Amino acid sequence: MKYNPNEIDAKWQKHWADNQTFAASNTSDKPKYYVLDMFPYPSGAGLHVGHPLGYIASDIVARFKRHKGFNVLHPQGYDSFGLPAEQYAIQTGQHPDKTTKENIARYREQLDKIGFSFDWSREVRTSNADYYKHTQWIFIQLFNSWYNKSNDKAEDISTLVSIFENEGNANLNAVCDDNIAPFSAQDWNSFSSDEQQQILLQYRLTYLAETEVNWCPGLGTVLANDEIVNGVSERGGHPVIRKKMTQWSMRISAYAERLLQGLNEIDWSESIKESQRNWIGKSVGAMVSFKLKEHKENIEVFTTRPDTIFGVTFMTLAPEHELVAKITTPKQKAAIEAYIEKTAKRSERERMADVKTISGVFTGAYAEHPFTKEPIPVWIGDYVLAGYGTGAVMAVPCGDERDYAFANFFKGQNGMPEIKNIFDNVDISTEAYGSKDNVIIANSDFLNGLNYKEATKKVIAELETLNQGQGKTNYRLRDAVFSRQRYWGEPFPVYYVNGLPQMIDAKHLPIKLPEVEKYLPTEDGQPPLGNATVWAWNTETNQVVSSSAVENITIFPLELNTMPGWAGSSWYWMRYMDAHNENEFASAEALKYWENVDLYIGGSEHATGHLLYSRFWNKFLKDRGYAPTEEPFKKLINQGMILGMSAFVYRSEDSKKLYSKGLIKDLNVHPIHVDLAVINDITNELDIEAFKKHPLYSDYAEADFILENGKYIVGREIEKMSKSKYNVVNPDMICEEYGADTLRLYEMFLGPLEQSKPWNTAGITGVFGFLKKLWRLYFDDNGLIVTNNEPSKDSLKSLHKTIKKVTEDIENFSFNTSVSQFMICVNELGTQNCHERAILEPLAIILSPYAPHIAEELWSQLGNSESISTVAFPICEEKYLVESDKEYPVSFNGKMKFTINLPLDLTPAQIEEIIMKDERTIKQLDGNMPKKVIIVPGKVINLVG
Repeated sequence: MKYNPNEIDAKWQKHWADNQTFAASNTSDKPKYYVLDMFPYPSGAGLHVGHPLGYIASDIVARFKRHKGFNVLHPQGYDSFGLPAEQYAIQTGQHPDKTTKENIARYREQLDKIGFSFDWSREVRTSNADYYKHTQWIFIQLFNSWYNKSNDKAEDISTLVSIFENEGNANLNAVCDDNIAPFSAQDWNSFSSDEQQQILLQYRLTYLAETEVNWCPGLGTVLANDEIVNGVSERGGHPVIRKKMTQWSMRISAYAERLLQGLNEIDWSESIKESQRNWIGKSVGAMVSFKLKEHKENIEVFTTRPDTIFGVTFMTLAPEHELVAKITTPKQKAAIEAYIEKTAKRSERERMADVKTISGVFTGAYAEHPFTKEPIPVWIGDYVLAGYGTGAVMAVPCGDERDYAFANFFKGQNGMPEIKNIFDNVDISTEAYGSKDNVIIANSDFLNGLNYKEATKKVIAELETLNQGQGKTNYRLRDAVFSRQRYWGEPFPVYYVNGLPQMIDAKHLPIKLPEVEKYLPTEDGQPPLGNATVWAWNTETNQVVSSSAVENITIFPLELNTMPGWAGSSWYWMRYMDAHNENEFASAEALKYWENVDLYIGGSEHATGHLLYSRFWNKFLKDRGYAPTEEPFKKLINQGMILGMSAFVYRSEDSKKLYSKGLIKDLNVHPIHVDLAVINDITNELDIEAFKKHPLYSDYAEADFILENGKYIVGREIEKMSKSKYNVVNPDMICEEYGADTLRLYEMFLGPLEQSKPWNTAGITGVFGFLKKLWRLYFDDNGLIVTNNEPSKDSLKSLHKTIKKVTEDIENFSFNTSVSQFMICVNELGTQNCHERAILEPLAIILSPYAPHIAEELWSQLGNSESISTVAFPICEEKYLVESDKEYPVSFNGKMKFTINLPLDLTPAQIEEIIMKDERTIKQLDGNMPKKVIIVPGKVINLVG
């Protein structure tokens, strides 16, 4: 009976689907375990072998936990709103919903072939209206909430209104916009409804504001920082510029400290935690107000070094700073405007990363030093970011390297002052001194002779006396822009009355995406929803109606932007808990039972995007009484990448010749990526005829192929697996040729889960050979050969050694070493000629999490009717691991001559007696007697002559 993986895979995949084998219960008495993968965006390219890596790891844990008696929730779904589908719609006119559904069908087909134990009955798709109905509902809750700093939590906006009605805002401790004018309760009660709404917008957790954004003209939309790579859009490589737009924003900054402190409570890698800490960017210092000469406004600066205030020689504003246009002199206007236009083409990340380029322009304006009253020239420079701090810095060249470089670069220009040294016994002739430690302040009036801590405390007190500053804790984390100028995203449940946003009542959700003729922005620059003919809200009928009817007294325009890609992924793990609940995103009972995710597996590229936003939304929902826990994901593992082995041919300058890899030394050639379909992946030989016929390489059909030893050998290089590099390996091919279990085992065998490792198709045959060897322990050509005989001690030892190793490995997520142990075990059992049920039945169970198809088949063939998936996992019995004998090395004068196997319970005298009578010892001694016999039981035997 031969091992036929294709038949076995199909049989058990059907069985699992038909019997809902992996459906989780919300009312089980078993302990719960929730294991989740970051759900995929269903791209048109489908899966390559790199994608399932994390899914296989999570599936091993999910299956193992079922064996250990847990009620396991292991769901899957699709993050199905996304820019690629919209771009395809723009190019083809095909509705994104159609292509998304087709892509999902392809993904599902591929995922099913690998045999994942997903509970597909709970599948979610963020682009389905029955899902984004709840995303819209959460948005409404955010709009109707404010952050009470006194209670350190979000509260319903009605409590804020009550405070305003009774006390005004003078004593309010809230997270809100800057520079809100104070008002009394009497003032509030006299404000018009529109005035009150405008004030409330400055406190709401989601609000409308004019914001500096990353605008991508090529894509016609705003991009988040993590959607920009090297100054261009990650999708399509289009230029990105900075511009101001009225956008919806999320007040994530209210949660900065809780997001920071929460990292101490979760089991995540230190590298991911550090990424989030850096992104949140907590810093303690002072807010300083510098008066402007000849202007009413002040420049507000946050500094972590208020002790250096007497070293300020100039100020630098971000080019986007709102004061720039107001304070620039006519003489400097042209230079300032040109610089601003140039800077707008660079992303914030690019500007932060570029520490070598020095550029800036003098505004012509001067600020006044709060203590010396000296004039301070005000410049703009792109190393200052509008989105960090106040968008202005007090430049202290002696204490900051960038300020030092800037001052020296513009020395003598536009009155750039000389650098002041305010540190005692510190040389700043060649570089700034940036350390706070072991420094005494000098040339600083009342701060002279003080150290960093003393000077900081004193200067803050003096600034407060002058009413020109105060101590402050600042965060780099900025509020998250929540608007996108796209079609394919969640519509906002918002309409406008007198230009002010109003929320649609939750009972009328979902507000569904309208049909549009074109997916591009409108001719007058509005987002794609501006093309909809039916996109207005009738407050009388509570329905979406024709946009042309907005003149009607009860009909108002709807929001034209859509939500960003991270909206639907910021709460999806809770929807899996109660996926078919029509009335709420999940019931209180389901949320209480599942609580949060026990194990979350996904890529580290989401460190400062999805993982941060998810924590924010979870904390907010906890504040408002909907989420049961403060953190969404207890343990996070970031899987590494499976890298592709790219292939290259090498063309000459004129493209007339293609040189084999071994002939290119000292030649001026250009490498060209080659589709793996036209090479032999084992020998690296190019199929020249197939290459010539391939549509990608038609330009080289007449080229001269320069061979080595009659063959064209391609170059190979390890790169990220990508369709554009033609190095993608389709998992379907592996499953069809070797079976799903071979793919699963091989991906785990490649190396530690968290590390990146190269794919090598040649290595997969070894894993396939292991499964065939395993099969032969159970079957020969005539059928089942398993017996009920008592197993040998050696077989029991091999089994229990493997049970122990595999259990420890799964609990420690060291899956690669488990595969090695399986191979060792099967080799040992083969050598022992083991066919005993007492060994092979538990062996099938412990293999089941890794290779579930063959395990189910073996279990069934052994006469068991129930699925192997919930059978109790074998427990290691240490008694079988105790060594009963020892292979001793026997040495003569320190040189090992032979080995002997002896029981471990022998005394040294008994060992010596046996050794002295051994023929090999007699031969070595040749009639002589040893002077000394050294015996260390369980270790060594040494005869000294």
